[in-house]
Amino acid sequence: MLKQISREHKVRKFHQAKWDEPIIFELHQEGERGVILPSVEQEIVDLIGDGLSIIPEGMRRTDKANLPEISQNRVLRHYLRLSQETLGAGVNVEIGQGTCTVKYSPIINEVFASSPKMTELHPLQDDETVQGMLEVTHNLDMYMREISGMDCFSFQPGSGTQALFAMASIVRKYHESNGEADQRDEIITTIFSHPSQAATAAVKGYKIITLYPDENGFPDIEKLKKVVSKRTAGFVVANPEDTGIFNPKIKEFTQIVHDVGGICYYDQANANGLLGIARAKEAGFDMCFFNLHKTFSTPHASGGPAAGALGVIEKLKPFLPAPLVEFDGEKYRLNYNLSNSIGQVRSFHGVPQNVLRAYAWIRGLGAKGLRDVAEIAVLNNNYLYAQILKIKGASSPYIEGQRLEQVRYSWEQLTKETGVTTDDISRRMADFGHQYWTSHHPYVVPEPFTLEPTESYSKQDLDEYISSLTYIANEAYTDPEKVKSAPHNSTIHRIVDEDWFENPEKWCLTWRLYLKKTGKVTIDI
Repeated sequence: MLKQISREHKVRKFHQAKWDEPIIFELHQEGERGVILPSVEQEIVDLIGDGLSIIPEGMRRTDKANLPEISQNRVLRHYLRLSQETLGAGVNVEIGQGTCTVKYSPIINEVFASSPKMTELHPLQDDETVQGMLEVTHNLDMYMREISGMDCFSFQPGSGTQALFAMASIVRKYHESNGEADQRDEIITTIFSHPSQAATAAVKGYKIITLYPDENGFPDIEKLKKVVSKRTAGFVVANPEDTGIFNPKIKEFTQIVHDVGGICYYDQANANGLLGIARAKEAGFDMCFFNLHKTFSTPHASGGPAAGALGVIEKLKPFLPAPLVEFDGEKYRLNYNLSNSIGQVRSFHGVPQNVLRAYAWIRGLGAKGLRDVAEIAVLNNNYLYAQILKIKGASSPYIEGQRLEQVRYSWEQLTKETGVTTDDISRRMADFGHQYWTSHHPYVVPEPFTLEPTESYSKQDLDEYISSLTYIANEAYTDPEKVKSAPHNSTIHRIVDEDWFENPEKWCLTWRLYLKKTGKVTIDI
């Protein structure tokens, strides 16, 4: 039997590999090759010539692709070096990316998703040839209905924001069908809900009304009563909000909006503390969405591909993005004939690999396991909450002792006493191999940081993270310049000119755009 080894809680010695690796276009060496392609067989040449005849003229390139020429071993070396400069859920204790629910994604689910049975699927295949994937999608729909209380789900949205956009589109389409679209031009949300809620509604042309919290951190119900009217198209909210505070009066909020004819839709991107405990239906919502890449463990994948599972009650089903997967008792099929569909919100049917991963995760846990996830996530969060409030200079605004799956904390006291800011601490945390997120901008909570431990982490993992925060807070009081000048052991560095973040004229999202904006090379884009 292995002997349990105990060790004192202390910070981890860490130093990230740093290669100063160029981007791949800068590694270009003319004439280098990773693969030398064989000549085309004469039989194929005789059949289709040079191949151009089968490609529509408008789709043919007029010049060679501007791609880097690099040998195989240098390509491998390049990406392995970059991987050594990266932190993630498989490398470090990843509880610092609050609101993102970064949890362990079972490796067996990656085996399923990378199977040729998945990778060789094509979205234009006939329904008869993809019965297995359609069955998985349909069954996941059934599970999501049970988890949420909704009556039908679409997995087409490629992110939570895209699901929010689809829901705002459904709100508009629904009121159009009732002849009230022009009258109902306002969407109500809250300041601690995700900014995408307001942004997507604004894109649909709605005026945004934002509710601020009362003294306990709950959305102010008296202010809601004052702003609802016949102009109210809908109400969108997260519960719990980014503060981690759960609103126990949410049913009263949705009823107030319903009484004036509005639609209520629920941002459940972070449902990790609610599985098997509370549902959207009983809270009075007409729609909700889950991020499969959060609560249901599919990887975040550095911004994609993701999946926002969008569910609605029966009266809104005709407005969902088409197609939906349906089962007639014998076969599964894609139904494109929805009477009031908002149309597609992305190409084809969503991300089937994420649908499969989420399906496998739910099947692996079962109903009791899903509730265990929520209970352990809440337990972990409240242990972390209690320990962080013991750190000098740290606090948590609003009502005490009432947090669900995450908390938005504040270093306001520490900043006033030391001059060290939450951004300084974020960079110093990188020296210990930790991620640390502050908040959406603009900051409502002063000097914020937002942590969400999920169910994946042990007490020892949490203690390691707490020890690092405690160590840095002590540094702020004893050696503030050490924190302000961080990072010291990481690949990242301080950005002196932060105007790059705010000025789109300086953004370079592609190599060609970088060359054009920096003037290094003049090219025709």
